[in-house]
Amino acid sequence: MAESNKKVIDEWILQSDYDFKTAEAMFDTGRYIYCIFMCHLSLEKCLKALYCKALNKHPEKTHNLNYLINKIGLELPEELLSFIDNINNNSVPTRYPDDLQKVLASYKKRETKKILSTTKETLIWLKEKLQN
Repeated sequence: MAESNKKVIDEWILQSDYDFKTAEAMFDTGRYIYCIFMCHLSLEKCLKALYCKALNKHPEKTHNLNYLINKIGLELPEELLSFIDNINNNSVPTRYPDDLQKVLASYKKRETKKILSTTKETLIWLKEKLQN
């Protein structure tokens, strides 16, 4: 599965990059909950690339970032792990809001910009692990 595994990994990264660019576009248009959703999705796909590399198989169908990290056996710096815990928990209300207006009020520009920025930092860190 070596050559096909590389293709799968490359595809996950391509999609992760695309989703991050979509997150930036959502931020620029003030669609903050979708920015957060796309940040989560971008991280998920990057982790799935790492999953393929580490376990040499296709990742399970899950949206749980912590689950993927644990399956890979990835040790992240505490600040990135804390961030991933946070976005993992916050992506569910952005995906399936019980009360749209309440969720929209929860995610303002400043908080969302911080999530976008930390997602970018995390993606850089994860991609470095892919290169090792």
